Amino acid sequence: QVQLVESGGGLVQPGGSLRLSCAASGNIFSIAAMAWYRQSPGKQRELVASINSGSSTFYADSVKGRFTISRDNAKNTVYLQMNSLKPEDTAVYYCYTLHRDSLLIPMAYWGQGTQVTVSA
Repeated sequence: QVQLVESGGGLVQPGGSLRLSCAASGNIFSIAAMAWYRQSPGKQRELVASINSGSSTFYADSVKGRFTISRDNAKNTVYLQMNSLKPEDTAVYYCYTLHRDSLLIPMAYWGQGTQVTVSA
C-alpha cells in the first residue's frame, strides 16, 4: 500500500543540472531515512546520497560537492539536486525509503527508477 513516485529525469548536456523528486504515499506513519541509488549497465547499484529524519546526509565521493539531497517531511518527499553533471553520471536513479506503517512495522520500498542521461 506504499508507492514511490519518481520524477525529474531526462537528457542534459555536460555541466547542466537536474532535480529528481521522489514522493512516498500510502500507509506511512513515519520515514526514518530516504536515499538515492543509481545503476549503469554492467555496474552494480551504488548509493549516491542518503538523508535521515534528523537531516544528516551522506554522499558518495563521486558526487560530493555537486549533488545535494534534501527532504520535505510534510510531503514525504526527497529531492536530489544534481549540478555540474558529467557523462559518468548517466544511470537509472532509484529512490529508496525506510519507514514504519500505521502499526509501526518497519518496511523498505524502492522506486521504479528514472533515467538520467548526460550527453553532448
